[in-house]
Formats: sequence, structure tokens, C-alpha cells
Amino acid sequence: MSPRRINIFFYGLFMDADALGAKGVQPMNPRRSFVSGFTLRIGQRATLVPDPEARVYGVLVDLSHDEIERLYAEPSVRMYRPEAVIAELDDGARVPALCFNLSPPPRLDEVNKDYAQRLRDLALRVGLHASYVERIG
Repeated sequence: MSPRRINIFFYGLFMDADALGAKGVQPMNPRRSFVSGFTLRIGQRATLVPDPEARVYGVLVDLSHDEIERLYAEPSVRMYRPEAVIAELDDGARVPALCFNLSPPPRLDEVNKDYAQRLRDLALRVGLHASYVERIG
């Protein structure tokens, strides 16, 4: 019997299916999507912060509970916490999902230009809107 899979909205470097595969995580059913009511903030890493006027684009994938636990057990992302969101797909479908965010978010003066550039490159590769990609970082 296959393990149950959960919708996860990724907006940072975890959008890279190859990087997830290298961590032993096999994302299934990748779909471009966005979440409204949040904006992207990049410090040393990325997170979402509430903003009723904004939306963040990313990739919705299906992961098992074990894969989620394994992925977020790594020391570099252990401080991320799950939040329930509604992801909207390109076809207009709305899907409940989990999204992992930092609490508290990075300070506004915290900057990681290398991370922002890597995220811009990845966002283009996965086909996110060019106007959104230009605003990253």
C-alpha cells in the first residue's frame, strides 16, 4: 500500500525536484501555483510573511508524511513550521496545502544575495511568471 501523500507548497529552493531527490524525497505531481495573502522575504533563507495585497508563486507537490519529516529534520531548515494555505493552480483550481515558514521571519535588513540569485534562476527554470521572478530578492 502506498503512503498517503500531502500537498506541500514550496516557494524557495525546495522547488528543485532534483535537490529534493538528492535528499531522498520524491515529489509527486508538481504543479505551478500561487498563494495569496503572503509576500516572499529572503534573509539567509526564504520565508513567507502575511501581506493581504500580495501573492507568492511556487510549486505544489505531493509528499508522504515520512518525506516531510525527513526533509524538515535537517538542521538548516528545522526551525521552519507548517502552516495551512490555499494554493491556486494555473487552471484556477484551489487546493489546500501545507507551507513551511520561519517564525520569526528574517529582519528586513537581513540579506543573502547568493540565495536570492539561486532562487531567481530556479524560479525561471520551473516556469514561474517572469514579472514575479524579477521581484525576488
